[in-house]
Amino acid sequence: MTKETFDAIVNEQLAYCQELLCSKGKEYAPGADRLIAFKKAAALQSCTQAEAALGMMAKHIVSVTDMVQSHEHYTTSRWIEKITDSINYLLILRAIVEETGGAHE
Repeated sequence: MTKETFDAIVNEQLAYCQELLCSKGKEYAPGADRLIAFKKAAALQSCTQAEAALGMMAKHIVSVTDMVQSHEHYTTSRWIEKITDSINYLLILRAIVEETGGAHE
């Protein structure tokens, strides 16, 4: 793969992640606090926001792992969907760490 092709894939992926995170934000956090769903999930589970996000992300990582380890053929769009979900949960975790200062809140 050429550098140009790789760079194009990375740029396209990051743009798609941003687009999806912003649009989902309106659905899952219609108010001012973009992380409200993770705060509520943490309260429901008596855990930290980071732990709640990690638990939600685990579902997506398991899905990607299953796809990688299976002998089935998946469409590129299916791969992109699963990879995007995984990246976005890491970005959400980053936001949680920024807001909490890395503290276990």
